[in-house]
Amino acid sequence: MKRFSLAATAGALVFGLCASAHAYDPKATIADLDARLAKIGKAHIEGTDTVGGKAVPAIYFGDRKINNNYDVVDAVRKAHEATATVFVRDGEEFVRVSTNVLTPEGKRGTGTQLARNKAYEAVSKGEQYCGPIDVLGTAFDSCYNPIKDAGGKIIGVSYIGHKK
Repeated sequence: MKRFSLAATAGALVFGLCASAHAYDPKATIADLDARLAKIGKAHIEGTDTVGGKAVPAIYFGDRKINNNYDVVDAVRKAHEATATVFVRDGEEFVRVSTNVLTPEGKRGTGTQLARNKAYEAVSKGEQYCGPIDVLGTAFDSCYNPIKDAGGKIIGVSYIGHKK
């Protein structure tokens, strides 16, 4: 009887570990992305840069330019099996300047804009958005956070997504 009880407990433990290995939490993932960026330094805009063939503001965290730099977004993919992007505000648009989101052609989606959707509406008002979203034609459970400079101005957006 004890053997069955021990085997059942071990089986439940293994099942639980396997199930949690495939579980994800978008809010925890966006918190990790934002913490990785904050660890580099404070967010600010400095000059312009060409991303995906477009001239856009250059977003920095501390002294590290994020435009065309993929270290942080690729680390989030590795840690959470999630897509991640940093957008910079360019007028009324948010443009992908660092991303592991791929286009249908298999290239990083830099230079593309955040669609005018629920996420856009929320971050434009300085609010977080977490929920279902379509990113370049693929459905994701996502979170978006506004990125603000030291003066509180919205200068970009951080994004993560877990494929549905």
